[in-house]
Amino acid sequence: MLTPTAPRKFLLFALLAAGFLIVLAILFYQSLSAKQAAPEVSYVNLKGEKISSESLRGKVVMVNFWATSCSTCVAEMPQMVETYNKFHAQGLEFVAVAMSYDPPNYVLNYAETRKLPFHVALDVQGKLAQAFGDVKLTPTTYVIDKQGNILKRYVGQPSFTELHALLAKALAA
Repeated sequence: MLTPTAPRKFLLFALLAAGFLIVLAILFYQSLSAKQAAPEVSYVNLKGEKISSESLRGKVVMVNFWATSCSTCVAEMPQMVETYNKFHAQGLEFVAVAMSYDPPNYVLNYAETRKLPFHVALDVQGKLAQAFGDVKLTPTTYVIDKQGNILKRYVGQPSFTELHALLAKALAA
């Protein structure tokens, strides 16, 4: 049989549990909305020009880890070129980082024959891939906002409709 204080105990327990769940929900939301800073790195493009993360501040940046031996990378590259051409005038920068196992002469040949309009960098020692969380799968593309925070990471070919919407929003900010 319930005593008169049992409903009060239940109510107290229910209020504490609800409060705990609200706190957990807030913390979960904050962890999802917290922006992760992109690593501070320097790229050297095929022309020998050094591009630092700092020099890219104020621009939206796409960093695409790829390889000439990756069929998905090669298949998505024309759409990456279209994306760059569509948004570059609005402030988009693009760095295509060739993986350490990709022979430099293959990368150079690919970039020249396809007339890639953006920066192409070699990651001969794998330090760039390591700095971005030890990238192993290609293609992996990061979208970085004007303040240097990672907005999105795509593993595999992105939905270009979604990517273009994200870029438009980031560039307008």
